[in-house]
Amino acid sequence: MVVITSDQRQVIFDAVIAMYTNVALSPQQGYHFPTGRMAAEYVGYPPELLDRLPAAAVESFAGVGYPFATGVLRPGDTVLDIGSGSGTDLLAAALSVGTEGFVYGVDMTEAMRGKATANARLAGAENVEVLEGNAENLPLRDGSVDAVTSNGVINLVPAKRKAIAEIHRVLRPGGWVQIADIVVEDLPSEACRAKPRLWAECIVGATTQADYLRMFTEVGFTDVERLGELDYFAASSSASTRATAGGFGAHSMVMRAHKPA
Repeated sequence: MVVITSDQRQVIFDAVIAMYTNVALSPQQGYHFPTGRMAAEYVGYPPELLDRLPAAAVESFAGVGYPFATGVLRPGDTVLDIGSGSGTDLLAAALSVGTEGFVYGVDMTEAMRGKATANARLAGAENVEVLEGNAENLPLRDGSVDAVTSNGVINLVPAKRKAIAEIHRVLRPGGWVQIADIVVEDLPSEACRAKPRLWAECIVGATTQADYLRMFTEVGFTDVERLGELDYFAASSSASTRATAGGFGAHSMVMRAHKPA
């Protein structure tokens, strides 16, 4: 296992922030991963759902799957969206929980937080609040939410087990987590994984599906279940990215897990 130093961790975070600042401010620019409405429809978002969201939210979508396929969100729930980006999943969750529910978004990229907040106003979503933070240190109290959603985030996080333990901490007993994320069949070499700036490319920092699901079980989740997978990088406009993803067997998966009551 590659040990990530504190200095390397900061470089990883800086690279991720730089990448997703660009996605927020220049959504029409080409990226090595799919973005925007085309990407959202490719990973499974119903067009009729996307039609209900501000175009400014969907244009910077950078998720890797459709976590709402898990069906865990209920009217009245309090939900946390980790890595809420420009607000696509944030506002989709707000629609799911209704006016009696509430949705917190957490993102470490200032440009995305500002865009998500503006999009919430455009959507008239008063049951939404966007907070600064990252997956390793969530700015919420223990047991404060009914459900957690995240899309394409934990693969970017150096301390994955810590992030999953944080999800467990903020969930109320009986709560659910729904996640779409990138996993690999073959781990990148230690030399690649030790290069912090490569983590923003979405593949180098990913772990195997078996390890990913096992970490949820180890921190105390039950009913840990993979519900589907997708050849996500097949939709990349970059031939080199498609080749790299193919070499490692990189793909996206959707999963859910339960915190015992």
